[in-house]
Amino acid sequence: MVLSYKVIPYRSLRDVDFSGAKPLAYDASYQPTEAEMISIIDLRYNARVVFAIGVIDYTDHSEFLSSIKCLKGGGVEISQLRAFLSASENGSFRRAAESLRISQPSLSARVYALEQELGVSLFHRMGRGVRLTEMGKTFLPYAERSIESLRQGKDVIYSALNDIGGTLNMASARNIGTYALPTMLEQFRRQYPDINVHISIGRSSDVLQLVLNDEVQLGLARALNHHDIVTIHLYDEDISLATSPDHPFAKRGEASIYDVAREPLILYDKDSSYFVLINQVCRAAGIIPRVEMTLDSIEATKHLVELGMGISFLPRSGVRQELERDTIRLIPLSEGYNVTLPTAVLIRRAKEYSPSVIAFLRVLKQIYGAEVPMLVGLESVATQVPID
Repeated sequence: MVLSYKVIPYRSLRDVDFSGAKPLAYDASYQPTEAEMISIIDLRYNARVVFAIGVIDYTDHSEFLSSIKCLKGGGVEISQLRAFLSASENGSFRRAAESLRISQPSLSARVYALEQELGVSLFHRMGRGVRLTEMGKTFLPYAERSIESLRQGKDVIYSALNDIGGTLNMASARNIGTYALPTMLEQFRRQYPDINVHISIGRSSDVLQLVLNDEVQLGLARALNHHDIVTIHLYDEDISLATSPDHPFAKRGEASIYDVAREPLILYDKDSSYFVLINQVCRAAGIIPRVEMTLDSIEATKHLVELGMGISFLPRSGVRQELERDTIRLIPLSEGYNVTLPTAVLIRRAKEYSPSVIAFLRVLKQIYGAEVPMLVGLESVATQVPID
């Protein structure tokens, strides 16, 4: 896209061949006068502003098109009010443009568009600066109040984000719901006491389906991927070989994966992520585990391990109390196998998310330091209220 200013005399406007316009170097110090701003020609995206004196190449296309939009009219815009207030404060279009970090021609165009909309001149253009006309002085307090009202409105919105209520519907995999979710909810309730939380518990695959069906707003599960889902990694759950303190593995302090194959193995829910993961490790080692029992809960599995009825692979987060009481020991595998289960929050892709969802994601970020794309831009907003 070529954007350029064409330098031509007013009388020859009808005869201009714009296809041959050659952009010159952009001169930020140049300030067109009203008389020089003859007209605007918009050839779809090949837009050119016609001046009486020259061709200027605009390297910032977004800024250029913003200026074009201002000059076409269609109501007062916030950017025009800011340009007006900055010029009034600085007494110079050049200094005003510098303070707003835009080009001088862009600022001039915004002020000119505002004057066209109001039907009056707001500034006396002098050789080295500008000063307000009587109409400009009359309009000044209204422009100031408009910008201040916008700022106050944003303050109210940002305050509301930190003082929200309502309901958060979520789902959680069983192990997460039992061992990790209580810590999350405790911190969440402390920061957002007016949000009610409704929780559904199931397998990770169930959690994914609930999120896909919009039956819940978010889910906590193993890191599953789906093109309609944003999967945000929270932490890796360590899965360790667990025995009773009297087991020979506990006395040796380690075990071989091949010795594990000869021991009675107690597993939890053959349709669960844990069962699938343990099977994958055993297949990778070329062994067939001797599965004696398959139970429906981690709690039942732990009790049988404590009684010496067999060994199991259990999540470290699920045996903290047993480790403190020394009723269960975690045994490293001598071959160096590390079994981990990535844990994530699952959210349906959307352009916007409810305040309750954003609030819960903030808490997860505080606890786990997770990279949450939905919060990008919102964190700075919470501490700073810009109006640009």
